[in-house]
Amino acid sequence: MCAMTVILQSELPDDMHVSRALPGIQPEVGPWLRVDEAYAEQMARREALLAEREADVLYLDPSARAAAVELLNTVLDILPTQGFQRDGNHVSCPDGRAVALDYSAPMKTLGRLCQNDFVLMQKRGDEHVLTGAVLCFPASWRLSEKAGRPLVDIHVPVSEYTDDVARRVQRLFDGIQVGRPLWRFNQLWYQDPELFQPRSQSEPRRVGAGLTEGPYYRSERQTLLRLPQSRAVVFAIHTYVLARADVPELS
Repeated sequence: MCAMTVILQSELPDDMHVSRALPGIQPEVGPWLRVDEAYAEQMARREALLAEREADVLYLDPSARAAAVELLNTVLDILPTQGFQRDGNHVSCPDGRAVALDYSAPMKTLGRLCQNDFVLMQKRGDEHVLTGAVLCFPASWRLSEKAGRPLVDIHVPVSEYTDDVARRVQRLFDGIQVGRPLWRFNQLWYQDPELFQPRSQSEPRRVGAGLTEGPYYRSERQTLLRLPQSRAVVFAIHTYVLARADVPELS
């Protein structure tokens, strides 16, 4: 088991301040792929998890390989705007690492380049199914329990995820358009700042139930976008963890 690592940001992006009501899904107006002050430390944690816990943080159904490669190429097109440089088959990252592009392991390569976690959802029949992911920073769920499952099964432990909500979420996924990403963010409170927080659906939840519980504020900026060729929907999840004193509305 990896020891707990303390990696914190000191501030949130302007569009994620706690004083705002949690948004429903809304159009993405800024860059959905970002590098922040915690990039070097978060990437060191990701490299360790990918080396030590690969089975826990990576999944790719063979049928989703083309979508994963498409996602990698999409991200590579954006990286130069965020301080990365590409030279042939290598990418120089803002923290000084050189990452070799391994198209035989597209999700792992994404996990070595970006602070984001990425989850691929593809239409299988009438539902979107989780077909691939690099999930180094899970917020109280286990990739192994969700891999290969449809949206409704992924959310089964969430009591408020009713049949009506499931239908509305599926309609949302069906309606995501190429070139028009959407985004939302959530708010969670934890007793420790560890980014790798897997939790089985059968385990007690380790997050405070209320807005003001816990010494560490954790927020995920979640972007949803559709890939043009595979038509896969991508969750791109950028995780922020702040100490309570650095959350302006609560300090």
